[in-house]
Amino acid sequence: MKTVIWGLLIPFIGTVAGAMLYVVVEELIPEMSSGEYSNIGVVFFAVGFSLMMALDVALG
Repeated sequence: MKTVIWGLLIPFIGTVAGAMLYVVVEELIPEMSSGEYSNIGVVFFAVGFSLMMALDVALG
């Protein structure tokens, strides 16, 4: 049972972290959510952040 919980914990923590990152970018940075194409800025921020973290893990 403990192994199953630990196996599910990692994806859940990643999902919650991604949701929190979306909320921070969408709500706390007003320039990101203004205009007609407001989701494009958030998507590019998420892609850039993911790329940065992947490079950090791969090169670190």
